[in-house]
Order: sequence, then structure tokens, then C-alpha cells
Amino acid sequence: QVQLVESGGGLVQAGGSLRLSCAASGRAFTFSVYNMGWFRQAPGKEREFVAAISWSGSTTYDADSVKGRITISRDNAKNTVYLQMNSLKPEDTAVYYCAADLSLTLTTARNEYDYWGQGTQVTVSS
Repeated sequence: QVQLVESGGGLVQAGGSLRLSCAASGRAFTFSVYNMGWFRQAPGKEREFVAAISWSGSTTYDADSVKGRITISRDNAKNTVYLQMNSLKPEDTAVYYCAADLSLTLTTARNEYDYWGQGTQVTVSS
């Protein structure tokens, strides 16, 4: 069974930073062949794409809403993907989820991702 466990969320003031982590585990789950993505869901809104990184880490893609403020990275030796978020805004408040995808190319589509974590809450106060 595959487990994705997010951590690093919390309460931060506007302009602050957070680093989210997502640790992957599971028998027969080879983290290093999966593209990884981060999504977020604010209350009353649909889950939306934030960023994705290829299996090798060589390619990344960020949503326009966070471009220039976030960095996605991964450490395949640690089976972990990270999301560094800077200059946080109140509108970044949401539950942040990581997800794993075996597609050949990076995708922003929720339904392309095979495994999901339980999420971590990020709250940005004004």
C-alpha cells in the first residue's frame, strides 16, 4: 500500500514562508519513477494544481498563481518531495496535498494522479 504523508503546514503571517514535505512509502512503490505534484484546496473551492516535478527532478511546472513564490524539489534518496513557499498571501490559505503520477509528462490534471496524501493545513493571516 502506498502512503504519502504531508507535513510542515501551519499558521504564518502574510509575507512569511513555509516548507512543506511529503514522504512516500510502500511496498513495491518506487518513488523515483513517479512524477510528483502539489495541489491545494481552500474551503468551498475545488482542489487546484500548485506545482509538479518530474521523476528525475529535471523538470518543474508551477501554477501562475504561485509562480515566482514557490519552489518544488525532491530527494529521491529520501523518497520525499518538498514545496518551499515564500511571500505567502492570505489567499494561499488551503489544505495542501501531494500526489504521485506515472504519466510520461507532467500534468496539472487531478484525475491523472494515482496516489494522494491526506493533506496539511496552511493558514496565512493578514
